[in-house]
Amino acid sequence: MAAPMPTYSAVVAHASAFLGELIADPLLRRHLLSAAAAADGGGGQHTAATLQALSLISDVLDTAPSASPSPSSLHAAERLLLSLPAATPLSCLLSALASAARRRCGAPSAASAVLDLFVLDPALARHELAPAAFEALFAPRLLPVMRHFATRRASAAAAVASAAQFHEDSRSDETAALSAMRVLSLMSGAQAQEMRGLEREYEMVLDVNCKAYALYLKKILETGEAARLSPPPPPPELVFTVGHGDMSAGDEEASTDADEGAVSCVRDNPMWAEAEGDLYPRQGSIKGRRELMRPPSLYPQRVSPHLIVQQQRQSPQVGRSGRWSPAPRLREEHSPATPSDDSTEDSSIELYTGKQEKHPASPLSKPRRAQPRDDDGAGWARSSPEPSSSPMDGYADLARQQQQQAESTPKDFVCPITSQVFDDPVTLETGQTYERRAIQEWLDRGNATCPITRQHLHVGSLPKTNYVLKRLIAGWLEQNPLATPAPPITPATPATPAVARTPSARMEAPPLPFKINSPSPDNTGSQASAPSPTSVIVQASVESAIGELRAAVSCLCTSEELAESEKSVLRIERLWREAGAAEHAFFSALAKPAVINGFVEILFNSVSAQVLQVAVFLLAELASRDDGVVQTLTRVDTDMDCLVALSKKGLVEAVVLIYLLTPSVDQLVEMDMAEALVAAIRRVDEADTLNMCVKPKAASVILLSQILSEAGVGRDTTLPVPRSALVSERFVRSTALVLDAEQVEVRVAAMRILLRCIAEDGHCRSSIVEKLALGPVLDAFHVVGDADKFDIVRFLSEILKLKKRSAAERVLQAIKEGGSFSMMHTLLVYLQSTTPEQSPVVAGLLLQLDLLVEPRKISMYREEAMDSLVECLKNSDFPRSQLLAAETIMNLPGKFSSSGRPLARSTLLKLARVKERYRPPQSQELSVVRGADGGGEDDAAGEDKAAWEWERKTAYAVVSHEFGLALEALSECLESKNAELFAASLVCAVRLVHMLSLLPDTGVLGAARVCLLRQLVLVLRSAKHGGDRALAMVALRSFMNDREGMQDIATYIKDVLRTLRELKKSSGLAFEMLKLLSDGQESSIDMWNHKELNQADCSSNGEVTSIVYFKNYIFSGHSDGTLKVWEGSENILRLVQESQEHTKAITSLSILPSEEKLYSGSMDRTIRVWQFRDGLRCAEVHDTRDPVQNLAVATAMACFVPQGAGVKALSWNGSGSPKVVNPGKSVRSMALLHGKLFCGCNDGSIQEIDLASGTLAVIQAGNKRILGKSNPVYCLQLHDGLLYTGSAPLDGASVKIWNSTNYNLVGSIPSPAEVRSLVVSADLVYLGSRNGAVEIWSREKLIKIGALQAGSPGCRVQCMAVDADGDVLVVGTSDGRIQVWFLL
Repeated sequence: MAAPMPTYSAVVAHASAFLGELIADPLLRRHLLSAAAAADGGGGQHTAATLQALSLISDVLDTAPSASPSPSSLHAAERLLLSLPAATPLSCLLSALASAARRRCGAPSAASAVLDLFVLDPALARHELAPAAFEALFAPRLLPVMRHFATRRASAAAAVASAAQFHEDSRSDETAALSAMRVLSLMSGAQAQEMRGLEREYEMVLDVNCKAYALYLKKILETGEAARLSPPPPPPELVFTVGHGDMSAGDEEASTDADEGAVSCVRDNPMWAEAEGDLYPRQGSIKGRRELMRPPSLYPQRVSPHLIVQQQRQSPQVGRSGRWSPAPRLREEHSPATPSDDSTEDSSIELYTGKQEKHPASPLSKPRRAQPRDDDGAGWARSSPEPSSSPMDGYADLARQQQQQAESTPKDFVCPITSQVFDDPVTLETGQTYERRAIQEWLDRGNATCPITRQHLHVGSLPKTNYVLKRLIAGWLEQNPLATPAPPITPATPATPAVARTPSARMEAPPLPFKINSPSPDNTGSQASAPSPTSVIVQASVESAIGELRAAVSCLCTSEELAESEKSVLRIERLWREAGAAEHAFFSALAKPAVINGFVEILFNSVSAQVLQVAVFLLAELASRDDGVVQTLTRVDTDMDCLVALSKKGLVEAVVLIYLLTPSVDQLVEMDMAEALVAAIRRVDEADTLNMCVKPKAASVILLSQILSEAGVGRDTTLPVPRSALVSERFVRSTALVLDAEQVEVRVAAMRILLRCIAEDGHCRSSIVEKLALGPVLDAFHVVGDADKFDIVRFLSEILKLKKRSAAERVLQAIKEGGSFSMMHTLLVYLQSTTPEQSPVVAGLLLQLDLLVEPRKISMYREEAMDSLVECLKNSDFPRSQLLAAETIMNLPGKFSSSGRPLARSTLLKLARVKERYRPPQSQELSVVRGADGGGEDDAAGEDKAAWEWERKTAYAVVSHEFGLALEALSECLESKNAELFAASLVCAVRLVHMLSLLPDTGVLGAARVCLLRQLVLVLRSAKHGGDRALAMVALRSFMNDREGMQDIATYIKDVLRTLRELKKSSGLAFEMLKLLSDGQESSIDMWNHKELNQADCSSNGEVTSIVYFKNYIFSGHSDGTLKVWEGSENILRLVQESQEHTKAITSLSILPSEEKLYSGSMDRTIRVWQFRDGLRCAEVHDTRDPVQNLAVATAMACFVPQGAGVKALSWNGSGSPKVVNPGKSVRSMALLHGKLFCGCNDGSIQEIDLASGTLAVIQAGNKRILGKSNPVYCLQLHDGLLYTGSAPLDGASVKIWNSTNYNLVGSIPSPAEVRSLVVSADLVYLGSRNGAVEIWSREKLIKIGALQAGSPGCRVQCMAVDADGDVLVVGTSDGRIQVWFLL
């Protein structure tokens, strides 16, 4: 298949990724600069301009993580490099780094400089300077050339293998077991010379193609983005060979190298040569870390060509349902040494594929003596005519003897490095055992990891000798005197042709693909190796075991007794476990269809749990090694049905066999497997006595993940498993524990299940975090595909949505430090290759990790994350990406409910101080940011502080990026017609503007006004949703904190004032903004408007003597004794009910809200108690024996004014006659609060009476009559600790305001009217006069705002009432009218 055509963006992206790694890794950068300098001829031969540019760029890059890169230094370095007469590898590398450091505009220049490296010196660029760029840009194009030469190498190796088979007296399978190193050792001098020439030609062909293709890519860069509109030019033709003139230099080198002998030819062959050491000096194993972080290389260190040939020849093992089948992977682990009939391949290819893994050809495993060389340098090329004297044949015999010894040596006695019996074994902290001298050399070469597990070694020195293993080896050596321990390891010298080298290429390779329950990496010997030390001591006769197995199989297949068949199954299982060297023979006997059917019959008929478990175990072992067994089991549908039935009955081992049979997801759903899988996962882990090839819980997790993933893709159907079972705490915690599994596939499957659980019920996040082991999840990120990587990022982002900020920061810290590699750098590299829909999520996680510490002036991670978010916000071609970017910024403050729902919007709405009756209905979890999680006030204060610090850091990081560039992008999103994008962008913009008013002024607030003011005014004026208007109001209030903001808002003053007047009744913030825009004058006509809703004429019932307002109902009392109930909603005043149980005028009405009772006092000498829950109904009648002039009620008693002097107190329980208090005064008005009675008297005095003690306090002394006129206190009202009294304005103030606690006069209202009634709301004071006018005064400023006219001219305002919010005013007049006004 042809390689994809390169594009401008792809070239820039790959080059940027390579240079980004150099900038982030100073040690790697210094090494490459040193290598480039050495390639140019040494540091002493460089020009002064080059050295000065090197110094400038190194200083800039070394200080980049902590300070902003200096543009002047970078430009100066570039000018110096441009002044050079000719380009060199060092100058090209410096130019690339300088351009990449400028980030925003230097990517194309940096990519062009990288390509110049391949034009100047392709070999140096491939092998040392830019191997990652070669893999990404050149290897896909040059793959046909690599395969061409791999085929030629394989042909040469096949000829050697055939010759060895002809000369050796051995079986055919022994030839197949030859390792790659042995093939090289069997080469003659001419064959080795031919192989070296082939390698030289390969290098020259690659050089020619690299240079031509690099020039072609530079043309694409020069064309730029315009190339998208037209197809790119065709790439240059590939060159597969070079002319004889080009090989002349190579011939001279070949003639010189031939003098070194065949041994040197084999040893120095670049195809299989082991690295003498790391490519650059360093501490630890930095190369190993870098290799593990990038995918396997096509040509990183001249790997064996069989890898390329194998990729071309191998086809993926796919199950019947189209998915990857697990059976072939397991069969690779357990396959016998003898190949089956259907797996035979060309012998030349076998040598380079499977057999090389089984017989590693490390030089340490085959120590050789240095062969003497003749003077002419022929070496081994001059072999003696006699076969016995041929050094090549002698070496072949030695190799054959060592192979036979390896087949009889217990694998636990062999060092995985030297492939020899241990002499001084040491066991590292990772659990792996090595020869002391071999592992010491490994550590001396600068490595700091275990060669097999790749885990970092924390111990500086090697542990003590493993004496237990050494004693076992000593006992075995007594029985095998020909075996010898590993020889001493000596460093390589020029005089020793057979150099012992550490197989670093094999050890530092990337980890193998995932295998379930794969054997330990140190098991590199043949499958025909001898048993472990335990079985060495206790060995059974193979022939006897096979005979016993045949008898058990015969009984299983022929016996008609179920008990005998069950015993045969148990016997077969015992023999299988004790098989040892006879395992292959056992497998051949058990894999036959007749035996498989016998096991299936046991599954159908047996009721013994042990027998069923053993039968399933044996079938799983066989199915994992042979596709024929899988075909036999899947040939009949009832076999699968039987396994499903067993799994549903609790036989969890059956799930493993179902997994190996790879049923389709539709089959699993049809068989209703989901609930059985959930039950298997929820089971408590028990001891795995069967030691199955796949853990039952692991198989259950993988199958359930497939079912849930398939059910969630484009299907509007219900879950295949009950939601309650999926989100149960026990299931969630059990699944979270599986994240620590050894197999990456199981971890990824468990993670996907948890993602589905979070989607169904976000409350399970806390359970997941409690049991979460982040290390394995983070390590899996480096070995999975792109789709799985994004799922891991989504999972990490979801578990951060916690209610407590401190818990979220602990999870962030674990993500940052939990993996084996730097997660921040990994995410940074991954961010460069994500799709637009994935970038916001990855960038959000990267930004949060960077913000764990106090934001610095510059951070590479933060800048890249913010660049990605802003780019997504501005990319209108991808609306989904825009929405995700806006939601990511909205969620950055980290305020979430217990279910993980964001609280950013509800938190901002609280700043608008919307009154309760106008708030939209919200769930309880959204209305409370901090729930009842327990903990004291200190914990709550700590959480609040942590939340504020995090919100401050996130806001600063967003608004400080490129001087508010994110605000400009959000302004563009506010113009979108996408409702979701608009809502998310509005919340983001409002939060950032609000935080700008709290953060230190950096000038960004002014930029925010330029970007957002017009859009916010438009939202305030025309948004349909009241919440959106309230949010816009919060942002505009933040702009009003300085003079410039007020001036900018003044441009839109009419629209703003009109909207604020509408919102003033529902929002306290609107009222505050109105005052600011009115220069603090509450009397402004723009602030207070009253609209008359309706009026009712009740003149037929006489005067309106009393009115109360309660829960949208108006109760009115009339002078003819009628009590009426009105419905007082907006624009309606509708009579609901009326009663005429009083025979005379109703003088006063009072309500106890706590009891929902209405009390009416009348001149008919009664007080009636009314219930109005199910209509108005008189519940009680109390005889007062005196006409009731005024009434005040409490829970236990009532006070009323009789016709004479004093006040009478009446108990509701009816005990005793009414008690007279304050008998010396004629009381006109009164109010009762907390057992204290306030009285306004006809002589103008105001008194307070403690009803419990009977004591009396004077608030205002009475005055004598002036000219025969009295000045009574007509009305009084208590509100917010103040006592308001109304009378005639004889002393210049008709209303006086007293402190009800200390009786001090705190204010007065200088109204000229005689106040007959008054009512107080939260903001206003309404005064009713005797001429029908209602004056409106500001309660705070005590200034007049306006006036209303009630009733007909000349009538009196008898009574007034307001609703609880102060929005509705009800007035009753002496001409029998009821009027209702609404406050706008």
